[in-house]
Amino acid sequence: MGEERLAEDFDFIIAGGGSAACVAAMRLVRDFGFSVLIVERGPRQTARLMDFPAGYMKYLARDDFLEMHHTVPQPQLGGRGPIVPVARALGGGSAANAMVYMRGQKADYDGWAAYLGGDGEWSYADMLAHFKHIEANTRFNNEYHGISGNLRISEPRHISDTTEDFILAAQGLGHPYNPDFNGARQNGVGIMQHTFATWGGRTARSDAKKAFLDPLSNDKRLTIETDARVDRILVENGRAVGLTYKKNGEDRTVRCRREVLIAAGTYNSAKLMMLSGLGPADHLREHGIDVHADLKGAGANLQDHHEVPVIATTKAKSGYFGEDKGWPMIRNGLQYLLFNSGPVTTTGIEACLFYDPDGGERPTIQLYCAPIVYLDRDVSSAKPTYGVTFTSCLLRPKARGTVRLRSSDPAAQPVIDCNFFGDPDDLRLTLASLKTARALLETEPFKSKIDVELLPGRAIQDEGALATFAGQTVKTNYHPSGSLRMGPDTDPMAVVDARLRVRGIDGLRVIDCSIIPFIPSGNTNAPAMAIGSKAAELIADDHQPASGSLSRS
Repeated sequence: MGEERLAEDFDFIIAGGGSAACVAAMRLVRDFGFSVLIVERGPRQTARLMDFPAGYMKYLARDDFLEMHHTVPQPQLGGRGPIVPVARALGGGSAANAMVYMRGQKADYDGWAAYLGGDGEWSYADMLAHFKHIEANTRFNNEYHGISGNLRISEPRHISDTTEDFILAAQGLGHPYNPDFNGARQNGVGIMQHTFATWGGRTARSDAKKAFLDPLSNDKRLTIETDARVDRILVENGRAVGLTYKKNGEDRTVRCRREVLIAAGTYNSAKLMMLSGLGPADHLREHGIDVHADLKGAGANLQDHHEVPVIATTKAKSGYFGEDKGWPMIRNGLQYLLFNSGPVTTTGIEACLFYDPDGGERPTIQLYCAPIVYLDRDVSSAKPTYGVTFTSCLLRPKARGTVRLRSSDPAAQPVIDCNFFGDPDDLRLTLASLKTARALLETEPFKSKIDVELLPGRAIQDEGALATFAGQTVKTNYHPSGSLRMGPDTDPMAVVDARLRVRGIDGLRVIDCSIIPFIPSGNTNAPAMAIGSKAAELIADDHQPASGSLSRS
């Protein structure tokens, strides 16, 4: 190993600089007075265009700030191996995502607490305090929302005509209007809140870097290393004492006084643990890795939201097709710069419907409306044009996938088995929701405006043909979770305990979405941040900080 750098300079080292890491780092430094080093493999800054609410769309199919993983071929998908991208930048997913702010359901977190023993730890009431603590909401200030945090949350300043039609059509099918999916109830149709707000007359992304790290830019207790790939956790005498990482082609080692915190994302956190000898013993030995702790659950329990589209064209111009090219792009840019309005002030995905196709009160589907014909880059059977795309996202898939090592080489991507539709009920619910999406097209104000159903196409009606279509088009909703799950001592597959401590080794915790036992019913960026906030409190409680807590910081 190369020269040892920054030895013993930090209380905590965080491997990864995503949403959870940013919140945890801010709280450990600002609220509790510790020193922290973040080591992040991606760049410190993304492109300036990514700051604009609509700017991320230019980068969805590019590798600038995303790492593209191909899952192993899926027999149940006809041999497809869907692409599952993850962010690669300081701020993680919050720096590259569509900025939707969604927490999930009360029952999600109460389910975590019950699984852990039912003492209230990780319950909805517990997590709500963290959600409120970190947010600066521009619309709601009540028992569900806060206005004094760092994370700015607002609604799009521009709403598409197609989005308005979607909200009306969903109500026409009997779904209630919901002004706040993060409030008293989730079910219904409405506008989604997003992590952007107005600074200096411009609406811009409020990512985790900007919200939580930038305010500490002059605080010497926080150090950030970017473009640095963490290769292994340094383990000595049964304790994690630091990290090894590669920067500018050089191998480096860094140590900490208190704990190493893992927040490299669901795929890479599991990979890092296993590269470091913390995982299923037989699997590690296959790759010639010495075993420090036989953690059978490491890399198991992988969950991800996935979705299938219904796509139709419209008879007239509608939505956002063509708004990012030529004269419309220039016009929209000028409108944004001069008046802070127009299509640049929206992410383009403005509304969704939460519901259960089986008629239950607890939603099982999040049905998005995209005011354009859109498919991911590995599905190319429909070209962008004027139209609408409804995607039915399964909120609580029953199938579980895995993350495994490809080799002992830290540069090698992990082997990901997404296992989409690995449980027949996941496919059943998705197909049921396709019927709802089609019903929306047949409901006014859509009915008179729709021209042709492109996908699946009206000729595809029977369950078998629809199932084949679903296998050909199912895609990730970019929410991988659970590969290092939290659980009680009675669960042999639980990797970390309720205080996020890795079993079988001292001085090591996992603090990102890897720890999720059951995926929340909604977008996972907000839960990641709340996990980071709670992790900081748990860590501080165990290390007797001089001051600070959620209630008094």
